Amino acid sequence: MSTSPSPIADLESPLKFAYWVPNVSGGLVVSTIEQRTSWDFDYNKKLARIAENSGFEYALTQTRYAASYGADKQHEATSFSLALLGATERLNIISAVHPGMWHPGVLAKFIITADHISGGRSAVNIVSGWLKDEFTKFGLDWLEHDERYVRTAEFIDILRGLWTETDFSYQGDYYNIDGFTLNPPPLDIAGRAHPEVFFGGNSTAAQAAAGKTADWYFSNGRSLEGFQENIAGVVASAAAGRRAPKPPKFGLNGFVIARDTEAEATETLREIIAKAHRPAVEGFSEAVKEAGQSTKDGKGMWADSTFEDMVQYNDGFRSKLIGTPEQIAERIIEFKKIGVNLMLTCYLHFQEEVEAFGRDILPIVREMEADLARKNGTELNTDLLPVTNLEGALR
Repeated sequence: MSTSPSPIADLESPLKFAYWVPNVSGGLVVSTIEQRTSWDFDYNKKLARIAENSGFEYALTQTRYAASYGADKQHEATSFSLALLGATERLNIISAVHPGMWHPGVLAKFIITADHISGGRSAVNIVSGWLKDEFTKFGLDWLEHDERYVRTAEFIDILRGLWTETDFSYQGDYYNIDGFTLNPPPLDIAGRAHPEVFFGGNSTAAQAAAGKTADWYFSNGRSLEGFQENIAGVVASAAAGRRAPKPPKFGLNGFVIARDTEAEATETLREIIAKAHRPAVEGFSEAVKEAGQSTKDGKGMWADSTFEDMVQYNDGFRSKLIGTPEQIAERIIEFKKIGVNLMLTCYLHFQEEVEAFGRDILPIVREMEADLARKNGTELNTDLLPVTNLEGALR
C-alpha cells in the first residue's frame, strides 16, 4: 500500500461515489449466483432514490445494443437516464454513448434538453466501442482501435464547442460543422463550463485522448499499481496538449462485496466465480479482442484479464473492494492517495447493498478522508459532502 499521497491527490475534496445503473438484464456479474437486481425501470427508479439519499452523487447508465456477456435485454442509455433524472432530485446521471452511433450535434442537443429538465444533472460517458457486431450489423463503419479514439476526440471537441460557442465550426477527419449555434445553451451552473464529459478506456490511445479532451477519465477495475500507470498516461497527455478547460479527474470501477468478515466476503467471491456462466464469459472474452488486445502495444481494456476477472465484465474484482466495511474503506482511501476522485461501484444485490454502502462504509471513508487531510496539513471540505436522507428514499 502507498504511504504518502500523490501530488495530484485532492485531499480537500471528498471522494465522489457512483454506481452502475443495471439497465441490462443479468446483473453485473456473468454468473448463475442469485442477484436480487432487476433491469426494469421501477426497480431502477427506487434504486436511484436510495443511492442519492445514501451519499451517491452519480449513476452511470450502460449502453448496449446487441446481447453480450449474457445480457439478452437492454434499455437504451440516454432515454433511461432521462427517466431517472425525472425520478430524482440530486443524482447526476451519466449516459454512456458510442461515437459512430450518434452524431455529436444531435447528442449535444439532447443533453442540453436533459440539462434543462434536470437542473444541470445530465452528463455523458463517451465510449469508443469494442463490440464489432453492434456497428457492422447496423451497417455502420467499424474503425480499427486507435482510429476509434481519433473519432472520439473529435466527437468530444464538437460537443464542447456546440455547448460553449455560437457559430461553431469544426473540420476533422470524421466530422465537419459549419457555423452552427445551439439554442438554448446548457444551463449556467457554477463550477462547470458545460455538462460533464466522462471518457472510458484503458489503452494508451484512450489515455492520450482523455488527457486532451475529457473532464473525467473512467477506467475498468485495476490494482493500485495498474491505475497509477493509467493516471500517469493521462496526466502526461494533458500536459502535452490540453484542449479542455482543466485536466481530467479520475474514476475507477470496483465490484463491492462487503460482509461482516473477510472470510464471508471471500467466500461470496469464490461462489460468484464458481457459478460463472462459462459460455457467456467465454463469448464475451472473444468479443473484447477488438479492445485492448487489438492495440499496437497490447495494452487496454481486458488485454490481460483472466477468465475470473471477466466474470465481472468491467474487471471490477481487480480493484479488491472485498472484505469488511473497514477493509473496503481502507482500500478506497489508498485509491484516493494515488489520485482517484470517484469510485464507480457495482454489487450483487443493488438496492440492499447500495443502502448498506451508504450506511456502513461511507461514514468510515469520510472519517479516514478527514484524518488523511489533517495529517497532510489541510482539511476536508465538508461543505462539499452530499446530502443524505435514506428515510426519504424508502418512503
